[in-house]
Amino acid sequence: MKKVALCQIPVAYDPDTNLKRAVEAIDEAAAKGADLAVFPEATLTRFGSRVAESAQPLDGPFVSGLAAAARTHGLPVIAGVFEPGEGRVHNTTVAIDGAGVTKAAYRKIHLFDAFTARESDLVAPGRTPVVVELAGLRIGLITCYDVRFPELARALVDAGAEVFAIIAAWGSGPMKEDHWVTLVRARAIENTIWTIAVGQAPNPETKDGFGVGRSMLVDPLGVVRGDLGPRAEVRVLELDPAITAEVRATLPCLEHRVI
Repeated sequence: MKKVALCQIPVAYDPDTNLKRAVEAIDEAAAKGADLAVFPEATLTRFGSRVAESAQPLDGPFVSGLAAAARTHGLPVIAGVFEPGEGRVHNTTVAIDGAGVTKAAYRKIHLFDAFTARESDLVAPGRTPVVVELAGLRIGLITCYDVRFPELARALVDAGAEVFAIIAAWGSGPMKEDHWVTLVRARAIENTIWTIAVGQAPNPETKDGFGVGRSMLVDPLGVVRGDLGPRAEVRVLELDPAITAEVRATLPCLEHRVI
């Protein structure tokens, strides 16, 4: 049994403010006995024209601060940051182990050029799916708009993922929240896999529409084991890896693929 902390925090434009909130959430997750703490996409800073100004290398103060908190508690952490690039930044998910070592960095592949937004104006896409081992789990990393592309999730399963971590700064709007819940559950169901989905809590200080909350833990049959709704919260939920094998024994759809 693994205990996973869904760290649904509001994100400000200021990285120092966000680091303080993240460290406090790590402290709370550790106090609640978590084995893994997962934060939203763009935990470093909110999306916007100042993303390039706030971007930091992976050995910069933000990731270093997360790593120090992880090391203090022996608690692995997954969080979204922005990395400087050539002209455009990368929307990067970092995976830090309990010793404070960055074990993987996933650069978001599918950029949100939809619903009038153009993430690609500011962000350069990654190319490589990433599976990382943290807390004794092989975790496939998925970022926000990526969840709309089932081929990425399937590539992660084929690469050995046992769990998905989907982090997001999901935008509000007609049908958008329903899409989020449906897509997260669909990725869990079609791959018979535990799915940890963590979004930003709405931030009343901003009016940009990013962050609807609705962080969830979904089991391999698509049952939502916990849904945080819209409020800021750190909630620890139990993930039982043995259930995956039980589900796949009765629903062996991965074995039945012919394409």
